[in-house]
Amino acid sequence: MSTQSQLLSRRGSNHRLVPLQSAGESGVSTHVNTLDRALARWILKGLGHPPVTIVLWNGDEFHGTDTATDLRVIFKSRRSLWETARKSTLGFGDGYTRGDIDVEGDLDRLISAIFLARPAAPPHRKPWREWKSSHIRKQHSLQTAKECAVHHYDIGNDFYRLWLGTDLVYTCAYYREDSLTLDEAQTAKMDHVCRKVRLQPGQTVFEAGCGWGSLALHMAKNYGVKVRAFNISDEQIALAQEQARQQGLEHLVEFIEDDFRNIEGECDAFVSVGMLEHIGTGNYAALGEVMARTLKPNGYGLIHSIGQRISGQPLDPWIESRIFPGAYTPSLREIMEIMEPAGLNVLDVENLRLHYARTLRDWSSLFERNADRIRSMYNDAFVRLWRLYLAGSIAAFEADELQLYQVLCTPARNNHIPWTREHLYRPTNGEGA
Repeated sequence: MSTQSQLLSRRGSNHRLVPLQSAGESGVSTHVNTLDRALARWILKGLGHPPVTIVLWNGDEFHGTDTATDLRVIFKSRRSLWETARKSTLGFGDGYTRGDIDVEGDLDRLISAIFLARPAAPPHRKPWREWKSSHIRKQHSLQTAKECAVHHYDIGNDFYRLWLGTDLVYTCAYYREDSLTLDEAQTAKMDHVCRKVRLQPGQTVFEAGCGWGSLALHMAKNYGVKVRAFNISDEQIALAQEQARQQGLEHLVEFIEDDFRNIEGECDAFVSVGMLEHIGTGNYAALGEVMARTLKPNGYGLIHSIGQRISGQPLDPWIESRIFPGAYTPSLREIMEIMEPAGLNVLDVENLRLHYARTLRDWSSLFERNADRIRSMYNDAFVRLWRLYLAGSIAAFEADELQLYQVLCTPARNNHIPWTREHLYRPTNGEGA
């Protein structure tokens, strides 16, 4: 199989993650039989008859509703149709990625239409399951956690630079004003986190899962705190350390390539932004124990995580296999159960769901602006995979299928807590809390 037909195969590198056939290898036939037509109708029925038209490879059309729609799913081969019927989102996602399925109309609107029609779907007949990351109820070992991080985060810093914005922040932004740009909203999010944990100059902060280091650097530069930031991604840690050197912040920020379970010491604030989704539910108690063990009596802890409204929702096999292996989106109850058994009191809960939908739209715009360059770095299948992932994520947040929780806590018996939330809404000026 050629390099071009290897999904996620980066030219000149060893990043070959998921081999798939290209559309040209899929055995396209112009003949459509009775079973093909029945499967098209079965898919639409299973979806709850959304306002979507299925078009088969010979031009036959099947309509989800009597209402005219510009949303069309074009199956170019029997293989793509049958795999979608048999494998749900895994079959559809792989077919779209290799170019064996096309979509007319906005991809995110198509997926939203499917979400919104789903309540009408027959029981046990929902072939396109929730567009959510997977539920792996097991305890990730250190090696498993490392492998999952490499799959998603070590595919190239140059790739992420093209669409995440100036500061390389791969978590939900905070649009406290409608006029904010992506970069401004990411800065506002970092200030929002810093104010929630009441940062003061000279304090010590532990960060579990620091990404490319933007939050740690922001806290040190604008709030005068010392930060120890932990991550298990080689490429992210290397870039974070380089940025600390370039910004002259090495004396305040230490980036450590290690798992959160190995964090030791004492801190005034413990923050984890965008890590919880990846650690496995079997490690939730360990995270609570680490937070409780390291926080000073008057300290604050904050978890920022994609979530779901109801615990234990079904897997999405495509997200699990192709995007985020080993990931799971917890419910609010599951996040609180990290804190409360460890002796941490929940102080504040905020749901930034619509902020994440807008963040994803801004990312998607940058991604499409740079799609040709990304294609030249990897291949067309890579571009289509990420386009589908971003569109599906936009739809999931806008349709209320996914949430974005920020949960603030403090050790029990801490009476030195704010009486109001006024400190959260001071003008964003980076001058500290």
